This record gives sequence, structure tokens and C-alpha cells, in this order.
Amino acid sequence: MNHDNQKSIGTIRILADAFLIVIAYILAYTVRFGVLQHLAIFELSENAEFYSMAAYARYLVAVVPGYMFIYSKCGLYQLERRRRIEVWNLVKANIIGLLYFAFVLFYMKELDISRHFFSVFFVFNIGLGLAFRHLFHYLLQTLRSRGINLKHVVMVGYSGAARGYIDRIKANPQWGYYIHGIIDDEKEKGFAYNGIPILGNIGELEEILRQNRFEEIIISLRINDYYKLRRVVAICEKSGTHTKFIPDYNHIIPTIPVIEDFLGLPMINIRNVPLATFGNRAVKRLFDLVGAILALIVFSVPMLLVAAAIKLTTKGKIIYCQERVGLHNKPFKMYKFCSMEEAKAGEDENEWSNQNNQRVTKVGKFIRHTSLDELPQIFNVIKGDMSLVGPRPERPFFVEKFREEIPRYMIKHQVRPGITGWAQVHGLRGDTSVSKRIEYDLYYIENWTVILDIKILWMTIFTGFVNKNAY
Repeated sequence: MNHDNQKSIGTIRILADAFLIVIAYILAYTVRFGVLQHLAIFELSENAEFYSMAAYARYLVAVVPGYMFIYSKCGLYQLERRRRIEVWNLVKANIIGLLYFAFVLFYMKELDISRHFFSVFFVFNIGLGLAFRHLFHYLLQTLRSRGINLKHVVMVGYSGAARGYIDRIKANPQWGYYIHGIIDDEKEKGFAYNGIPILGNIGELEEILRQNRFEEIIISLRINDYYKLRRVVAICEKSGTHTKFIPDYNHIIPTIPVIEDFLGLPMINIRNVPLATFGNRAVKRLFDLVGAILALIVFSVPMLLVAAAIKLTTKGKIIYCQERVGLHNKPFKMYKFCSMEEAKAGEDENEWSNQNNQRVTKVGKFIRHTSLDELPQIFNVIKGDMSLVGPRPERPFFVEKFREEIPRYMIKHQVRPGITGWAQVHGLRGDTSVSKRIEYDLYYIENWTVILDIKILWMTIFTGFVNKNAY
């Protein structure tokens, strides 16, 4: 695929969206004041009148360019290979678009536009946008499967990152990339990985680029070959071909690294932690306090019932404190309802929870399975030791054990631990893979938003309270 075709496709998408916004606008008017009015679903009051289509149409002068700007800022014209993200971007853009439309009407002192029209327009605009994108992707995929509209790529360097890139391209032909080959100093001609051959060595790079019309160069050198990077980049830029760089240390830095400008010196944060900023921490703390107080009110009766059940069936404590490791590796006392008999002399209190633990009481088995034993941690949230949502805290004994066995385990302590978390709502609690939990914890730490916290709390209602892995 040449560069002109790429620009043409982008132009088609923008013009199509502008056209569809107008169509959605007309359909919304027709349905609101035609179909729905005829069916008396949104019947106007007696003697009431409504604006003509021409009166409504005059606002399209502001609506269409405004929506185009919003669509662009929401990433709808960027290359997004995950369809669910594209759908969310479209919905998000239309929510912002409605707010913009309302602001335009307010600025123009127009108060008589139907609110139901807004709702119908919102639905039609999203529906048409989704339908167009589905059809667009289908047609593009069909063309690319026939060798039409492809982006021609060459790679410089045979590394783990190069293999990862090739595997992804081969698994997703609908993306439209055609890799002609790899230029590398260590592998000789005749070698091929996943059908991608070696074209020559880096000494031949300039000549290979001159003889071919590639549209993109992917630099994927081994980390040991980075001393060649300056020369490779100079040759690539001399060719005038668009060049991208895939670092061979992508297992170290996050997918979307945060780069700071240190007086002209770029500095990459090894781990992107949104909660490292004061503003985000303040927002989350306020969210935790409000949520914890509401939870205390909602769960006060269940907590009293659990306390009574424990008191009537066992001789031990109702609530016990257990030392856990929290924010910045600092230990704190975590509260839980007693679900086990006290350890006898010689028994190891540092044993890992499992299905065959004989110390779990009958009431304890129930409250563990339903997560009711975790409710006293609401007080930990109010105290500031914990958050409503975050990685689960662990006992010091296991923290010391896992920090040596599991890479990146200690990163979880850069945020407050939580009562529930991204790993827990995906069933990773109790006697499950700690390594897998850390993967989910890292995703949460690097992608934290208030919306994600709300989503996890919502998922906890359906998947977190009752869990087959909680013993």
C-alpha cells in the first residue's frame, strides 16, 4: 500500500463519518417527530408545536465539524487494532459530542430542542458508526487477503522483539502488513523465520533500501547490537522511509512508557504508575473514604450477623489482626473475621491457604467462600492502610519468598493494597497462580483510573464475593 492510498483511506473515513452524522441527524428527527410521535410514545402536549427539519438542520453547521474534531481527539482516526477499544472510543466520542451539542445550544440560547431528539440521535449515530466500521474493516480485510492495499515492510535486526512482531503480523493478516524480509549481521541468507527470509547484512542496508520501495522500516536490533543503532537510523532516514523502533527490552519497560524531559535529556520511567501523582492519589483516597463509609452502612447488618455466628460457634476471637505488607513495603495490621481455629503449638501459621486446611471452621468455610470474612477490612480502608481496590496484600513471610521467585512481584507495593482487585474478579485468589496474579496486578497499577475501580467493584458484586478458589 503506498502512502497516497493510506491518506485516501483516512480521508474516506472522515468523510464517511461526516455523512453518517448528517444521516443520523435526519433519521433522529424523522423518528422523533414522525414515527414516535405517530405512535404516541413521546406525545406532545395539546397545542404544542415543534421546529421544522430546516430549523434543526441549521445546527449541523456546528455539529458536524465539532464531532469531527472530537472523533479525532478520541482516536477514531488512529490505527487501533483492538475492536473493543474502537467501539469504546466511538461511544466516548458521542457522549462528549452530546455535551458539546448541548453547549452549542446553550450558547445560542436555544432551549426548545427536544431532549428525546438528543437520545435518538445518540443511538443512531453510534449504530451507524459501528455498522460503517464493521463494513469498512470487512472490505479492507477482503482486499488485503487478495494482496491489495498492503503496507510493505522490511526489518533490520533479528531479535526476540523481531520474532514477536512477525508472529503478530502473521496471526493478523487483516492488518495489511507484508514483511519482505530481515536484514541482519548474524543470520545468513537462506535462513527464514515464520516464512520471512534474511535479505542481507546491515552493510548492505543502504543498497537494499535504494533498490526497493518499502513504506516502513522496523528496527528490531538485539540489545547487544545497539551500538549499531545510530548508523542504522542514519541510513534509514537518508532513504526517506518511515522508520519505527521496537526495543529488545520491552519486557522491562511498560507498553506505553512515560517519558520525562529532563532539560532536553529524555528519561523513561521503567514503570508507569498513575497513582504516583498527588492528584490521582487524592482522588482515589476520597473515593475510598466515601465508598468505605457507604459500605459500612450497607454491610453493618451482615457484619453483626457474622460476628454473632462466630461467637456462638467458636471459643476464639471474632476478629483477628494479621500482619500484611502494604504501600512502600510497610507492614500493617489487617482485620478479618476469624474463620479458623487458633493454631496449636508447633503448627505453622505461615502455611498457604488450601482446600484441605483442617483449621477452617464450618462458619469460617462459609464466610471465606462468600468473602464475608473480608468485611472488617473496611476499617483498614478508613484508616488508610488499604484501598477498596488494589492488589491483595500478603504476609511478610510470603513477600520475602515471592520477591526472590517471581519477577516484578514487589511492584505491587507501589500502591495501596485493596479489599478486591483486578486479579480477584478474574478468579485469581486463594490457591491460584501467584505469577498470574502479578500480571493482573501490574495491569491494574499501570492502567488505574476511577472508572476501572468502579468496574472492578461492579464485577466484585457478581464474581468476587462468591469464589470457588477461596478456601
